[in-house]
Amino acid sequence: MLKKAYVEITDVCNLSCGFCRGTSRPPRFMPPEDFAVIAGKLRPFTEYIYLHLLGEPLLHPQLEEILSICRSLGFRVTVVTNGVLMDAAAAALNECGCLYKICYSLHAYEANNMPITAEAYLDPIMRFAKQSAETGVINVFKLWNGGGRNTLNDTIINTLCAYFGASPVSARNGFTLGERLYLDLADRFRWPDLAADETPPRFCMALRDQLGVLCDGTAVPCCLDADGTLRLGNLLTDSVEEILNSELAKRIKEGFSQGKATENLCRRCDFAKRKFG
Repeated sequence: MLKKAYVEITDVCNLSCGFCRGTSRPPRFMPPEDFAVIAGKLRPFTEYIYLHLLGEPLLHPQLEEILSICRSLGFRVTVVTNGVLMDAAAAALNECGCLYKICYSLHAYEANNMPITAEAYLDPIMRFAKQSAETGVINVFKLWNGGGRNTLNDTIINTLCAYFGASPVSARNGFTLGERLYLDLADRFRWPDLAADETPPRFCMALRDQLGVLCDGTAVPCCLDADGTLRLGNLLTDSVEEILNSELAKRIKEGFSQGKATENLCRRCDFAKRKFG
């Protein structure tokens, strides 16, 4: 069993964040019929699905149909978004009946020098968060830009606290804004990069608690393989069992069991260092 699966329904984004490495893959929106095949194969292995790897999922023109497939299969859905399209997507998200959690990458605001105030950017996000939290949805506001450009963080934090009636506190990793409303603070996010320096060997939960699927069906070990460098197969043609039992998958998993990263990309993953020490 996996704890979760990341399924990238599009690699297209409406923003251009300096912290995002982007991808060399062609722009693509996963057709709902392909999503149905992939989701159906994943469901026996997990009930939690993240509609994200790269790209902005709320851009998908058939998001409502994809959410309907998730509901029919009994998935608990997490959406990771920059929040710009919250008003346009609110109805589909509110009515889908399967939204478990939504994460807002608020560091996207400063990373794009948006020509609106922080309050104007946050308003539709906060309105949706308040409504969805009351129906049981977990809302996580992420500010992952510590050590980078974070000069607007106080404005964002104070705006959130004022809206939800919370008191700003000094907490390295964030704090609770209300019931099912959380602020997550972290250092600036860095994607794994083959050109980066190697990091010390360590453990990782790739292929233990997660599997990633790119928008063309390519299976990868985790949610950080943006270019499909570590291709394990394709869920449009292969089974989950075949992918998890591939020679590459077994080598990666066995290596982490021994506290070492066997693959070049994994040896250059800053997130593993941050996550597992």
